[in-house]
Amino acid sequence: MMSVAYIGGYTPDTGGSGTGVIVADLQSLERLGETPAPGPSFLALHPRLPVLYAVGESERGTVEVFSRGADGVPAPLARRSSEGSSPCHLAVNPAGTLLAVANYGDGTVSVHGIDGAGLLTGVRAFPHREGAHAHQATFGPDGVLYVTDLGTDEVRRFLAPDGSPEHVSEHPDGPVRLAPGMGPRHLAWAGDHREGRWYVAGELDGTVRAYDPAWREVAAVAASGAEEKNHPSHLEVHGDRVYVGNRGPNTIGVFSGPDLTRVAEVPCGGDWPRHFAVAAGHMYVANQNSGGVAVLPLKDGIPQEAVRVLAAGTPSCVLPLN
Repeated sequence: MMSVAYIGGYTPDTGGSGTGVIVADLQSLERLGETPAPGPSFLALHPRLPVLYAVGESERGTVEVFSRGADGVPAPLARRSSEGSSPCHLAVNPAGTLLAVANYGDGTVSVHGIDGAGLLTGVRAFPHREGAHAHQATFGPDGVLYVTDLGTDEVRRFLAPDGSPEHVSEHPDGPVRLAPGMGPRHLAWAGDHREGRWYVAGELDGTVRAYDPAWREVAAVAASGAEEKNHPSHLEVHGDRVYVGNRGPNTIGVFSGPDLTRVAEVPCGGDWPRHFAVAAGHMYVANQNSGGVAVLPLKDGIPQEAVRVLAAGTPSCVLPLN
């Protein structure tokens, strides 16, 4: 199969101008197809099956399941409640047996079972106190489910011992408390589970912070050197590079691990870099307000000037098919 990417974003019913899920060829940027969906602001792939999952970011949140045909175009299979409001992120565990959803609106975290066909089975929801805003769900190398909570400056932790959502439970040690006012949005792990680092983007204070495996803070730096107010968005780690999207300055910050030494800060190729992905020697940036996915070649791990832009209405997620 040709190298493709799935692009999700906001649709008119969720305050945007997108049409649903777009499928594009990564080399030619040709659109291969579009599948209507309500507010698919974030997407995730099953690790083995030709199945795609999408949130529906509305007040009554949903999760949709798609099959991926030979041409890569998704076909709807099922839709169910996300068990919360305004789901903005979801993730599948490495075994392909659990789907975790972060509901931003009310802070609820829901964990859904996945059967052998990729369809969703049982579900367990974990509400949180007033003011919570769950923003990202990530399965760590230790098998723990980590959920950033922008509203409470925490990383919530859940134990997922097997493929059954009924057995998922909150971590006995409780959530990780981060810097007050940070507003943790997205996080990523680098290294093995004994000697690696957690990196977290702070949407509210404009920082990137590094933590050791015991969640002790070891570095904190500004995500951007620009004077504009910054609301960091997505964060990813590739090799020894830590990348963060800067909304406001409209840049990508590049740092080297493990202690977040600033390497570069480059234009994102558009307005309001909501999300990005690295694949095949390029960075693909979903610029929400300018309505396009910019293609930035990578040189020595540093994004270069955008060479092309794929038009897409209010894109908020770009997901290459590895």
